[in-house]
Amino acid sequence: MGTQNRRRRTGRKAVPGLTLDADALSGDPARIAEAIATAALAWAQGDIAGVRRFLDRITGQGPVTEELATGTHRASERLIAHAFEFGWLPADVHQAARRRVDEFAVGYLTDLMAEHRAPFAAESVDETWQRQLDDLDATVWWTADRPHLNQWADRALLTGHEALSAVIEALALLVGLPKLERIRPLPGTARPHTPQHGVDEKTLGRIRGLLAKAESTAFPEEAETLSAKAQELMTKYAIQRVLLEYPTAPVDLPIARRIWLDTPYTDAKALLVDLITRANRSRAIFVADWGFVTIVGDDTDLDAVELLTTSLLVQATRAMIDTAPTTAEARSRAYRKAFLTAYATRIGDRLTATTEAAIAESDPTQLLPVLASHQQRVDKACTTYFPTTHTRGITIRSTEGWNAGAEAANRARLDHP
Repeated sequence: MGTQNRRRRTGRKAVPGLTLDADALSGDPARIAEAIATAALAWAQGDIAGVRRFLDRITGQGPVTEELATGTHRASERLIAHAFEFGWLPADVHQAARRRVDEFAVGYLTDLMAEHRAPFAAESVDETWQRQLDDLDATVWWTADRPHLNQWADRALLTGHEALSAVIEALALLVGLPKLERIRPLPGTARPHTPQHGVDEKTLGRIRGLLAKAESTAFPEEAETLSAKAQELMTKYAIQRVLLEYPTAPVDLPIARRIWLDTPYTDAKALLVDLITRANRSRAIFVADWGFVTIVGDDTDLDAVELLTTSLLVQATRAMIDTAPTTAEARSRAYRKAFLTAYATRIGDRLTATTEAAIAESDPTQLLPVLASHQQRVDKACTTYFPTTHTRGITIRSTEGWNAGAEAANRARLDHP
């Protein structure tokens, strides 16, 4: 599994001795915007107490003035636009925010993203972009007669000081975002929408049904059998599609998507994603500092990866809890990490075997050259998105956890549904 270290520069250097002079603002929105941006940078660098003193001076106990709201809005617009130019998508900003800032800051960023999208015609906004905003219910709900900041503060039942503190916290997150690969076009630059080459709804329904049964059963053997059946179904469908579409395959595929992983044990979970992508003719790059995996492949294969990842993470966690012995080691982080790593490794082997069996049942003479060409395109796209990556291993410190995870995976009867 390739990884990238995101401690590289964010495009903003540390500024020692930042000064926040409330008296020098003079009600000028331009100066206020610069001061708010500076406060966000100071917050990101850890001077939270200094920022709070600055906010005490400019807000007092009353509501936010129109000049202050206008200047804050200018700073916010500039920083969210910069985040998008750095390759962050709406879902990425939301996932980073919900892990690192409070609920008010998350809500402010959602509104900020909705406003950024608003001026662009629907046909010029990428489908993925719009779908992510829809999933967040990000809409322009406020009116134009008052600044958004004041209406948002009223809606959230925040004082002026509380509202500005939440805004600075949100903007501090944006200040610290590193540059990512731009995997979708910015609003206003998307080409006319073309039908995506994803899994058709009938097949998708059957796959989801199998995975739902796998997640609901109390028997690990049955869960993994159902998951293998889902993998087999997805592989056979992908084979049919690749043979049918290969002569006229669009030149702009493969594509990339991001899967965010919840703590703990993100490295073990990322390994599971990596093995799922390999079984589905795709590639994965883990960005450990932020806890997400970028997957590269075509739409059909990435649909399969996302479905299997969601389901198998649920199943792996259940198996870890249900099969744990009543020992002190079984309650340790080392045990659980080792369990998930071993489980992912064995399940990856079995998914790959299922894929290879499905390929063998087709016409290998016709299919293998097509798959080889497809893999070259995936590898080229991955190199384009990620020119510098390195391989990262996982350290295991619990033999008991490793053996338990491997045994849980080995109990699966994957040779038949």
